[in-house]
Amino acid sequence: MKLPDGVKASLEGQKITVSGPKGSLSMTFSRPDAKMEMAKGELEVLGSKEMATTIEAHVRNMAEGVTNGYSKKLKILYSHFPISVEIKGKEVLVKNFLGEKQPRKAKVMGSVKVEAKGQEITISGISKDDVGQTIANLKSATKIRNRDSRVFQDGFYLVEA
Repeated sequence: MKLPDGVKASLEGQKITVSGPKGSLSMTFSRPDAKMEMAKGELEVLGSKEMATTIEAHVRNMAEGVTNGYSKKLKILYSHFPISVEIKGKEVLVKNFLGEKQPRKAKVMGSVKVEAKGQEITISGISKDDVGQTIANLKSATKIRNRDSRVFQDGFYLVEA
């Protein structure tokens, strides 16, 4: 696969590092049935078609991340108790969720940046995996249990991808 302009990749065994204008990302593929080779600035994946396609998709996502980055917008919706969000280091604290006294906590992955303005949260970073996992952690932390989901629809909803 050919890499976009301004993106460089280096290969050390099964570890590939992709660097571009926004930073660099590394990922290790420890699959014995897939071999990777760099030739003339192009990455070639040898092995089963399924594994080669998967590795190429990861590398394409890494190249997109180091050139443009990834950003997602979430909206806070509530009908019963006003929810407030506070970012402390590598943790997002969700306060007053369903009127609970203890804040719910969600872990921020990697070098992802989380910004909260009013009822909107912006999650951005260069790694698509880390951005997606941070959103999943936030949704998992605010999962509603032991209540009717048709009535209690409070939570975080993806508005803009």
